[in-house]
Amino acid sequence: MTADPVDLAAISREMDDALARLHALLTAAGPTDLRRTSDGTRWTNEQLLYHMVFGYLVVRTLLPLVHLMGRLPAPVGRGWAALLNSATRPFHAVNYWGSVAGARVFNHTRMGPLADRTIAVLQRRLTEESEAALHRGMPFPSGWDPYFGFLTLAEVYRYPTRHFEHHYRQLTLPDPGPRPGADEPPDLPGRSDR
Repeated sequence: MTADPVDLAAISREMDDALARLHALLTAAGPTDLRRTSDGTRWTNEQLLYHMVFGYLVVRTLLPLVHLMGRLPAPVGRGWAALLNSATRPFHAVNYWGSVAGARVFNHTRMGPLADRTIAVLQRRLTEESEAALHRGMPFPSGWDPYFGFLTLAEVYRYPTRHFEHHYRQLTLPDPGPRPGADEPPDLPGRSDR
């Protein structure tokens, strides 16, 4: 059975929509808004915005690993995911403090250009992927993120926008207006109960 072709334009549009919303949020938010605590996290809005951008940075870095693991025998990927799952508690601490520190370096004035550059690279790389590569994948540590599980390379490209959408709802910033693009990216496999 042949898998359906991956809609590269849709993935790219999702990234563009998230980027437009990020810029709208950064433009509309004042210093008090950025320092306000987000809803359901320990981060301030500025730290959470950085964390949302960081999802795109992580995916950019992960692409070579996904290419490699997608070609290895399945037990290798499962073992790798199990090893990472065993480090879930320290991962969450590093994830939290990394976004606290990252927002100090890439604050509200610097994270927009960082997101511009990172998403441009992801969109360029996406167009260079073969259809076969987009359908290969690897297991991710399910204890690290509610959207992790087995992800194809195409789903990995979609992941940072899904992550962005998840955290967008936790921001306590003024509404910058209607979202460009009314559709939320489709759910990725993995646990959605967190």
